[in-house]
Amino acid sequence: MSDSRDRRPPRSPSSRPAAARPPRAPRAAVGEVAYLEVVTVNETGAFLDWGHPRDLLLPYGEQRFRPSVGRRVLVMIYEDQQGRPVASQRLDRFLADEAEGLAAGDEVALVIAEATDLGYKVAVDQRFWGLLYRDDVNRPLRRGQRLTGYVKRRRDDGRLDLSLLPPGPARIDVVGEQVLKALRESGGYLPLGDASPAGEIKARLGVSKNAFKQAIGRLYKQRRILLEPGGIRLAPSGEGEEDP
Repeated sequence: MSDSRDRRPPRSPSSRPAAARPPRAPRAAVGEVAYLEVVTVNETGAFLDWGHPRDLLLPYGEQRFRPSVGRRVLVMIYEDQQGRPVASQRLDRFLADEAEGLAAGDEVALVIAEATDLGYKVAVDQRFWGLLYRDDVNRPLRRGQRLTGYVKRRRDDGRLDLSLLPPGPARIDVVGEQVLKALRESGGYLPLGDASPAGEIKARLGVSKNAFKQAIGRLYKQRRILLEPGGIRLAPSGEGEEDP
């Protein structure tokens, strides 16, 4: 006969001992926007795996929809009135449309929130909303992805337009590295040059024609590429040293 003392109710997700999960580095912290997986749903709300021993509560009152186990949700992590970490899907309560203290050229931390007709709505420095235009994106992006970006402009209404490329000469250096990487991956030759249509350059490299022309001009002066009638080619080994 079994002992009635062994019939203990199961622990709730919020009271799991630390040993219930293998030790690992936390993935998210209070004050951050994060894209987290739902591991349990009960009468209290949904519980999210945020890389800590205890799962993170997403109360029903902080949900925009009822998430199911295994689904990921974008949340802000904050402390409630009792000082306990909790999550909220209502990001507009924490992120302002009008940015303060930022100017064109500033480096910022981005978290991709959602795709829009114009590009991507992103969280900026965990404090503001911003827009990353599709024309300024040179690779596929996914919700919850963390990136380093740059303020392209702060509009008259205080909203931020963003870019993944730094401003000024540093921008051309980044594009130049993209060109060199593409050249190496294609066997040392690309059928792209000054006369190539902007659409072909964008499709192949994800950058504007103007940025491409500036980048290959600099790479040519550095003797790292050769300009040919139909495209560009990596310079032979030993040539790619920049003039003093």
